[in-house]
Amino acid sequence: MSTNTQKTREFTGRHMLLTILGFFGVIIAVNLTMATLASTTWTGLVVENTYVASQQFNRKAEEGRAQAALGWTGKLTIARGEVRYSLSDTTGKPVPLHGVKVLFRHPAYEKEDKSVTLALASGEEFAARHMPKDGVWIVEVDADAGLAQPYRDVRRIMISQGALQ
Repeated sequence: MSTNTQKTREFTGRHMLLTILGFFGVIIAVNLTMATLASTTWTGLVVENTYVASQQFNRKAEEGRAQAALGWTGKLTIARGEVRYSLSDTTGKPVPLHGVKVLFRHPAYEKEDKSVTLALASGEEFAARHMPKDGVWIVEVDADAGLAQPYRDVRRIMISQGALQ
């Protein structure tokens, strides 16, 4: 005859201590990871002062309507490491520009934002060497066309394999 003399394992105070330390260790690790990610990504800040922005809203809306009434069309191209921009009127003629600035804003990460000043390339087209990373971008173009305010062209674009889609 054989007797089963297997010793049963007991749940001791040491086991409880290790369980509690493991549980709180995981919680602390997750909190530190989330805090690090939150502090190194987008702040969520859209405007510095919401009251001032609300006071300027009607003026900016009126400027937008006046700009839309011009009927101008901006042409933005991004390919082969180059950004190009030109502006044409309602008849398709190029609008003479004095300067163009382009701001590439990443929708989620401010540290990847990049401002590029374009120089006159040919005719009425402005260009500069710049290659934004693949992904979604918000492009804000300020073109000096001799108006009281720069002509503002804001678009959400997609860059894939180095070219505008």
